[in-house]
Amino acid sequence: MILSSTSHLQPTQWQRELADAINSPSELLTALDLLPRDLPDVDLAEPNPFPLRVPRYFAGLMRRGDAHDPLLAQVLPRRAEHLARDGFGRDPVGDLDALHDNAVLQKYGGRALAITTGACAVHCRYCFRRHFPYAEQTLIRQWQASLRTLRGLQDVHELILSGGDPLSLSDARLAHLLVEVGQVAQLTRLRIHTRLPVVLPSRVTADLCALLRETRLRVVIVIHVNHPNEITPQLGGALAQLQSAGCTLLNQSVLLKDINDDADTLMNLSESLFEVGVMPYYLHMLDPVAGAAHFDVDELQARTLLRRIRAGLPGYLVPHLVREVPGAASKVPVTP
Repeated sequence: MILSSTSHLQPTQWQRELADAINSPSELLTALDLLPRDLPDVDLAEPNPFPLRVPRYFAGLMRRGDAHDPLLAQVLPRRAEHLARDGFGRDPVGDLDALHDNAVLQKYGGRALAITTGACAVHCRYCFRRHFPYAEQTLIRQWQASLRTLRGLQDVHELILSGGDPLSLSDARLAHLLVEVGQVAQLTRLRIHTRLPVVLPSRVTADLCALLRETRLRVVIVIHVNHPNEITPQLGGALAQLQSAGCTLLNQSVLLKDINDDADTLMNLSESLFEVGVMPYYLHMLDPVAGAAHFDVDELQARTLLRRIRAGLPGYLVPHLVREVPGAASKVPVTP
């Protein structure tokens, strides 16, 4: 596709908003009328090896004066992140063992995953790739080698773009990527895993929708919403544009202690997602990444929650409760 002439000349609105993201815990607390004493476990140390990053739009969804806001809890650094816990490591889902040494991972049959970039609009504290070696392993850095690998995977029919967040790439760069990926003959589907429409809805531009509409691949977009407070009219508008471009929309969430480990919250989340045209897909058990143990919900509680959700919702609104086990042939269901 030919992008609008301004696409290459100056930053778009979403890029300006992204550049203006909050990067300091102190600034975020001030914006929310909170003091460090309101959150005794907050980690204000800077620089942080995994620094805070949150767009001002997303910060604006947080309740002012509420130290327990569920959106704030997802992004605020805590001292607990520095505590070691058995079973929590730097590569919790076996990404490094699945790498083809050129930013392409293959764990499951029929699909492969490309690490497009290390950049994200928001730094979620439970991120399972918070320790991933992005400096060496991103699609943009190893583009031609990655394409050669994809062409050689004749049994792979779906390519998953992940990261980081693939939608942190510019429309122009994505357009180039999609043209070349579309020439890999055996691919039929393109899946994009992204949180950007949720934390920065302005990312969904006319240029982005046009390039998604024009690719020969069937596009599936998996957004990442953990709490119903993240669903807004702005997000609904962005998702409507993606639907108009022919995209199938799914959601995956992570089960997080004191954020969404409540049946009413999860049922509200599924209902709210459906209202904006998104089907619940996965509810993930926390990946045991070093620094995130304080978010962990035990499996017995998770099973109890699933039973209550199944009793309260039609089956099509019940997400699959799963965990990722390194070396397994698929996500592993956690059943009641």
